[in-house]
Amino acid sequence: MAYFKPIINLSVIGPEIIIFITALIVLVIGLFPNIRKWAFPVAFLGLILSFYDIYYLWNRNRVGFDGAVLADNFALMFDLIFLIGTLLTLLLSGNLINQYSRTAGEYLSLILFATVGMMLMASSSDLLIIFLGLETLSISLYILAAFRRDRPDSLEAGLKYFLLGAFTTGFLLYGIALVYGATGTTNIYLILNNITRGTIETGSLFYIGIILIIVGLGFKAAVVPFHMWVPDVYEGSATPVTAFMSAGVKGATFAVLLRIFISRFSPIGSQLVEILEILAILTMTVGNVIALVQDNIKRMLAYSSIAHAGYILIGFTALSLKSEIAVISIMYYIMIYTFMNIGAFGVVIYLEKSKEEILKISDYAGLGFKKPFAAMSMTLFMLSLAGIPPTAGFMGKFYIFNSAVQSGLIGLTVIGVLNAVISVYYYLKIIVFMYMKKAELDFSYLTSKPVTSFSILISVAGVIYLGIFPQSFINLLNDVLKFL
Repeated sequence: MAYFKPIINLSVIGPEIIIFITALIVLVIGLFPNIRKWAFPVAFLGLILSFYDIYYLWNRNRVGFDGAVLADNFALMFDLIFLIGTLLTLLLSGNLINQYSRTAGEYLSLILFATVGMMLMASSSDLLIIFLGLETLSISLYILAAFRRDRPDSLEAGLKYFLLGAFTTGFLLYGIALVYGATGTTNIYLILNNITRGTIETGSLFYIGIILIIVGLGFKAAVVPFHMWVPDVYEGSATPVTAFMSAGVKGATFAVLLRIFISRFSPIGSQLVEILEILAILTMTVGNVIALVQDNIKRMLAYSSIAHAGYILIGFTALSLKSEIAVISIMYYIMIYTFMNIGAFGVVIYLEKSKEEILKISDYAGLGFKKPFAAMSMTLFMLSLAGIPPTAGFMGKFYIFNSAVQSGLIGLTVIGVLNAVISVYYYLKIIVFMYMKKAELDFSYLTSKPVTSFSILISVAGVIYLGIFPQSFINLLNDVLKFL
């Protein structure tokens, strides 16, 4: 009698295991007041070890768990992006950890557990494993959004995120069930190969399932019309948590969609070009137009993040038309978005009082003369988000629009450029307040925040370097394409 023996290769999920064990250790350390101060260094060490394991696995292209999990360069590149985002978030969390020192271990472990979920989503080639990664990420974020239990707006943010997230999870699961019913498997590559070979037919049941999966993932990526939760959750959550959500969740979601659409190249995308094009236009336009009238900087950055999801969807539309350069443009954009968005939220954190956030855009008046470092950093991030050269944001939009032009999407490109022009207004508005308005606040309350400043400096360096020397990162992305 033959027994089935699954192929289990734990080295494939080595980076995830390191972060998971680190999260458990940090959680236990947080229980003991005498050693609680070591929670942050241990979390930092775990991230460094995971970076090293990614370096070790690079170009080895390993497969585990019967092909359900991959350690290819695609997954490792996204793991690298997620770890950078997590590292910057931890560096920005010093003030929050000091305020809630009794629960510092829980906070750090939740950030790390969420990172494990992101990494698992990028590494998965099976829809059920993707779901497990997504729920690991989501449950951690529900708690993190409501982490400041003494503040009603934080509790409201957590509740809204949980209710809407649980609702859209049903769409995702039902979509997976329909795809399984139509194909007999949940393995992405097996499904795509069978479709290409013609061994299975993709009828309406299959594409309804795919659309429901896109709906479930679109909620996490803040794609219109699944974006309603974003401004309230971003505003109510602690700013480091908002920064973490804005970059990491978007990256993990688009990593999954890339895995589905990219398979040399997936036959699925060509059937959904019109849907992706409509979603891209709606997401860009709604995000930018509503951002114009915001006077709260976190809400403005929330709608800005919606608009940037629309720019990334332009890349997906081009990818659906077999544009190989679209893969590079999407991954490059996700990387630079991590730096410029977390950096912008870093400046917001830098200007916080001990237990009070400075969120009105008018409060930034005169900042350029009071705190030149914060103002110059915010100026760079705003220019990059607007796509002004020679920042990384300009190169990101250039690659995205170039991929669309090469795919013949001229109309979509024109709409994207017009949206980019609209966004310049609300990004420059902050710069105008910082340098051309009389100060309304006395920023003398600000004390030295070396760790926060270091995180902002890393983001500044990333925005400048990837804007002036993008080819170094593009070469890494070409290594990713070799294994896809």
